[in-house]
Amino acid sequence: MLFPFRKITYTLIFNLSLFLLLMIGIQNSTNKRKVNLLISETISLPISFIIGVSFISGSITASLFSTYFSNIKE
Repeated sequence: MLFPFRKITYTLIFNLSLFLLLMIGIQNSTNKRKVNLLISETISLPISFIIGVSFISGSITASLFSTYFSNIKE
């Protein structure tokens, strides 16, 4: 019971630290693009922010799925 909680906690701490480094790193970014959503589009965001947030959200999702599926097997 303690292992999944510990794994999720480590994952969140790691990804939050990556997000903070991302915020520091994009301070002087000049290349900006808009993301087209199904309904509308976003404001102009730096490309590095879009790629970084995609990576971080994928990392969180993958770790949550692996924790969920490892609990089902047991």
